[in-house]
Amino acid sequence: MTHNRPLSPHLQVYRLPLTGIISITHRMTGVLLALGLVLFVCAVSAIAAGPASYAAMQDLLGMLPVQIIYWGFVYALIFHLCHGVRHLIWDAGASFNRDTMDRYALYELAVSVVLTVSIFFLL
Repeated sequence: MTHNRPLSPHLQVYRLPLTGIISITHRMTGVLLALGLVLFVCAVSAIAAGPASYAAMQDLLGMLPVQIIYWGFVYALIFHLCHGVRHLIWDAGASFNRDTMDRYALYELAVSVVLTVSIFFLL
């Protein structure tokens, strides 16, 4: 007996659209930023604890793996900001056709990278 029903897309065939990937990434960066706030509070506490703990924090922040994590948080913040601006555009009722959404997603990625690299070179 044959069925003439369409099959649901398999995971090997289905390709998540760019806007879906961006949306998932936006949620992940939000979680990372919340975790980053814990690290920020630890850094501020080290500053408040005195010169010895401040020097220890500076030594820790000077390590390459910690700097990579730090710049990951900076990129997450900038990406989250750019996606928030995109949501403001959506709230205004603009850019809901697929081509425009994909183009804006690429703009969002490009702007977030450019701003992060600009901040890197300014600091």
